[in-house]
Amino acid sequence: MNKYEVIIYWSEDDQAYIAEIPELPGCAADGVTYSDALKNVEVIIQEWIETAQNQGRDIPKPKGRLLYA
Repeated sequence: MNKYEVIIYWSEDDQAYIAEIPELPGCAADGVTYSDALKNVEVIIQEWIETAQNQGRDIPKPKGRLLYA
């Protein structure tokens, strides 16, 4: 289960909801609905972690709370 903070917002430019994980640089997904964006980013989080592991990069520990407000 994901414990990373997820920020979801509507993008007029993309005409889609964007889900970003601030603690994982470059980790983001989109979706036609809010739910789709959340579901899609869950997959991307796992792929981000697997890629980082394969490349020997550090994986940040989830802080689980809003850091940027």
